[in-house]
Amino acid sequence: MLLEVIATCMDDALRAEESGADRLELITAITEGGLTPGIGLVEQVVRTVRIPVFVMVRPHSRTFAYSEQEIETMALEIKAIVKSGAAGVVLGTLTPEGKIDEHALERLLPLAGNLQVTFHRAFDELADQHEGLRTLMKYPQITRVLTSAGPKPAVLSVKEMKELVAVASGSRLTILAGSGLTTEGITAFIQETGVKEVHFGSAVRLGKSNLSPIDKETLRALADNVHNMK
Repeated sequence: MLLEVIATCMDDALRAEESGADRLELITAITEGGLTPGIGLVEQVVRTVRIPVFVMVRPHSRTFAYSEQEIETMALEIKAIVKSGAAGVVLGTLTPEGKIDEHALERLLPLAGNLQVTFHRAFDELADQHEGLRTLMKYPQITRVLTSAGPKPAVLSVKEMKELVAVASGSRLTILAGSGLTTEGITAFIQETGVKEVHFGSAVRLGKSNLSPIDKETLRALADNVHNMK
């Protein structure tokens, strides 16, 4: 089992690594669902921590359908992230009709070079997620999908999450379950869905608040629990 934790600053990154996180998703604007962090922070975090750092590439929170100018912004950000030494990028692109924007992916993915790519929770706005997975399987650089298996919190989408795991089985795509997971219910959730990776944000922060520091005791207990699961 692998545990990914959201980091928004150096303090988050250090606390998460110290407390057992396996990978960081580095973002800014956590209350908006995550936007691209400044390249200075990206470089500092990558230089400092030993665990993989995946960096959000999202220019704004209005929509996941991007103009040509916004795709160019994302392209420039990906180029800078590649130079930083990060392990991966996190992105998601949709058409105005709510389908995966393959034109945008074909523009952006080659720029990521050898970095892994996570398709983020734009995926949860798709009407047909199984079709969406099959579309993403066409792109070798996309190695995982961060999803709550639909518009509901992940803990309320156990059946749908299990189905996504089954569809992705045998492909290179990993289902990264996130949004609404709880430290208390994680064991049952993993057992019922079969996911191999989980993603945590506010649930491992003091007071379960997005704007609070990471609670090292809570995260350490979660990490020990997750890592002890087969």
